[in-house]
Amino acid sequence: MSSFVLIVGEGVLADLVSKELSAHHLVIRKSNFEEGVPRNIDLALFLDDGWEPSFHQKAEEVLGKTGTPWLRGFVSFGEGVVGPLVRPGVAGCSQCVDMRRFMGGRDRTEMREVQQKLAVAGGMGRDPWASNSGILQMSYLIGVEVLKLLQGEQAYSEGKVYLIDLKTLKSSWHSFLPNPLCPVCGRLTEDSQTLARISLQPSPKTSSNSFRCRPLDEMKKVLIKDYLDNRTGLLNSKMYDLVTPFADASVNLPMIAGDEGTAGRTHSYAESMLTAILEGLERHCGLEPRGKRTAIHDSFRNLENQALNPLKVGVHANEQYAQPGFPFKSFDPDRSINWVWGYSLLEERPILVPELLAYYSVGCGSQGFIYETSNGCALGGSLEEAIFYGIMEVVERDSFLMTWYAKLNLPRLDPFTADDEELELMIERMRAVAGYELYLYNSTMEHGIPSIWALAKNRKEKGLNLICAAGAHLDPIRAVKSAVHELAGMMLNLDEKFEANQEEYERMLYDSSLVRQMDDHGMLYGLPQAEERLSFLLDDNGPMRTFKEEFKWKSNHMDLTDDLQDILKVFRQRNLDVIIVDQTAPETIRNGLYCVKVLIPGMLPMTFGHHLTRLTGLERVFRVPMELGYTNKPLTPEQLNPHPHPFP
Repeated sequence: MSSFVLIVGEGVLADLVSKELSAHHLVIRKSNFEEGVPRNIDLALFLDDGWEPSFHQKAEEVLGKTGTPWLRGFVSFGEGVVGPLVRPGVAGCSQCVDMRRFMGGRDRTEMREVQQKLAVAGGMGRDPWASNSGILQMSYLIGVEVLKLLQGEQAYSEGKVYLIDLKTLKSSWHSFLPNPLCPVCGRLTEDSQTLARISLQPSPKTSSNSFRCRPLDEMKKVLIKDYLDNRTGLLNSKMYDLVTPFADASVNLPMIAGDEGTAGRTHSYAESMLTAILEGLERHCGLEPRGKRTAIHDSFRNLENQALNPLKVGVHANEQYAQPGFPFKSFDPDRSINWVWGYSLLEERPILVPELLAYYSVGCGSQGFIYETSNGCALGGSLEEAIFYGIMEVVERDSFLMTWYAKLNLPRLDPFTADDEELELMIERMRAVAGYELYLYNSTMEHGIPSIWALAKNRKEKGLNLICAAGAHLDPIRAVKSAVHELAGMMLNLDEKFEANQEEYERMLYDSSLVRQMDDHGMLYGLPQAEERLSFLLDDNGPMRTFKEEFKWKSNHMDLTDDLQDILKVFRQRNLDVIIVDQTAPETIRNGLYCVKVLIPGMLPMTFGHHLTRLTGLERVFRVPMELGYTNKPLTPEQLNPHPHPFP
């Protein structure tokens, strides 16, 4: 029995496809939707020699009601586009792929504006690059797709789009992920207390010497196939850094505001690339809610019994809020803001968290009262793994800032007492290739989780004088290696930038208000003149300490959840809550990847830009140095380090 195919559109492409299909199928031609869609249509095709965005938007609306699958083909600025196959009710529509395609281009903002204008104005006529040979190629491909679909076979255009350069005829298929925020096919579940509840489950480690529950090699194929594509990928380009001492790779996360690179640093470029992809996915999840729809907009005053008091996580000082042009307003408990549900592991109950604390790109605007970064965001192969590494990052940043603000004279570590050959080779390579000496300090705070302050000192005449980094892990050697990789990522490749802008950094040395961007912090301490600000570490001439003397935490578990429970036990004793916001997005959960934001009220949050420091409400910065024996009494605000921190 012949199939019914509806072809909507006019022009050469529609004519060619109609002629080819009419020999084997019953074809109905229409130029528009005004007469409606006939019943019993097996497949609809929307074909155009130009680009009319409203045409495709209308198709989504009309065929979504009839449940008819459809495929499109059109020409846009010299490029032929075929697909995707749209099945109403299934995520991944034409609007999803358009969003991915626009985000993948450098002119994404302009193209979105063009699309919006054309949707109102009625679209473009025949594209001047719509050559007969190019259109013919598109028609052949559409014919093959139709044949596969009507025979019940898997079509190439399922979850993919075909792009052809109509000048060169170079063509390629590109897969894409559905957009969970798509106004057409996105189906976000409303955020709720029920969804926020967390019951920690077993998370077996991959091996006795691992703190991961899934091996990286296992995820290799899906990480590249699902997430990295130069035209339609969530991540759309890759780069290898051949300058730094270790294998450094990065991928690009395209955003409306601009591109953002995420890096992976290991001993292998292939592994670094996978790590960079995971870092990019973590960043993507942390930008805004993608897995749940925010449902609560109210004041803290009305929600006080079930909400986190933002003052407990640190806010800016009144003097900062009073500065002309300061981008945030002081917290007003009577002002309505957006809230999302998190879960308190200490109190074992759902708790409301300001959305701007849970997702770090939503903090500006009328609701904004603090500057929040990706601090505490982590991705894992299980929810428990993500929580573990989110805690490690919060601890790492807190120990670094506590050391800085209190100017703690940390014990210096002898790295060779770690008895780790790989670490010794890393140190030697850093010295031989980049010309830096490594200084390690034990920055572990009152909770006992091993934390490291790492400092690299340049032995060359040019380049950054000092570079600082941090690490935290139950295994202190892993913490050190992580910090060393961070240090190495800044060596050599920033030297040229530093030399070219040295006068600017010298001005920052004498005027801290000029330290406005993330890079400014690290580059400022590349100045030899800034070294004296780290004298509380560098001037210690006492004997170095061994790893065995300094680190007492023992982990012999084969399940990561058991390690997590040990951490939570210590935190409960210290009255430190751990609040989890599940940031997992549909794009990551499809491959069993979870993302969380960890908030530990009282710990110091990392900020960039000296004017955005957040210390008000965080009394630990005054108390903990005395508890650890660095001071005889609590510190006062006047005793805190007034200079910008050196975290890069």
